Amino acid sequence: MGDDLGDEWWKQEGGSGISHASEEKEGGAEQETQPAEITQKKPEKRKRATEKTVKAKKNKNNEQRESVTPQGKETEGEQPAQPKKKRKKKKKTITDVLATSEPKPGCAADLQDLLLRYFSDKRSVIELEELKLQGSSFLSSNDLTHSLSSYLKQVCPKWAKIQKQHTEKSSVVVLIVCSSALRTIELIKQLTSFKGEAKAAKLFAKHIKIEEQAKLLQKGVTHIGVGTPGRISALIEKEALNLQALRYLVLDWNWRDQKLRRMVDIPEIKLDFMKLLDGGILAACKEDKVKIGLF
Repeated sequence: MGDDLGDEWWKQEGGSGISHASEEKEGGAEQETQPAEITQKKPEKRKRATEKTVKAKKNKNNEQRESVTPQGKETEGEQPAQPKKKRKKKKKTITDVLATSEPKPGCAADLQDLLLRYFSDKRSVIELEELKLQGSSFLSSNDLTHSLSSYLKQVCPKWAKIQKQHTEKSSVVVLIVCSSALRTIELIKQLTSFKGEAKAAKLFAKHIKIEEQAKLLQKGVTHIGVGTPGRISALIEKEALNLQALRYLVLDWNWRDQKLRRMVDIPEIKLDFMKLLDGGILAACKEDKVKIGLF
């Protein structure tokens, strides 16, 4: 068998052995090199993770510093804070003022002051003096204890006689001026115990045409007129209502609406009211033909 294998069979086996050994060594080297590469990669990942955590912590710290920094101080890398705009103070309305104070009953001086303030930039000094009314031009004012009927009984004790003497059409003896149609209806209901057999007319614009009111005033004798200053002025301009028989002008002065406004506190009604007074009533008061009462 040794002859068959040849003389150099041991060399081949030795060579193969060497080759296997070398292969095993090479394989072992490869296996040994693989963990080294893995160990090299792991620190890189750990470094990246630590860098991310460090950045995240820095961002959190920066956010906390920004939240802690007081207003008005500049932070690093930020633009200077712009000054805040001052909020305009809201003007107090009539409702705000009256909600914190008790209403006071009106008096003759209140109407005088209103006339002077309203006409101060529209009239000369001499004309403003002519607007001033004497104390005799005013009836006693309501002290907030009277109903309309009781107030009229107080200021007009001879009503039964005056009522019988009035026979002119398109005119009234008592003219009550208020702010709205609803208030007109309410006041007419309050007149029941005072007016007796006298006739009262509703003089407002809501749902009633001015032509219809003119016909009613012309048709029969009307003793009391209750309405808004705008419609009353319009009827006077159309000569559907005259002031010849007028003796008492009663102003619904103390009554306030839901916003706590009086008749003279509402701009459009105030304008019509001043127009009504300036349309002949003030002149009649100066002649002592008409007396004004603040209810």
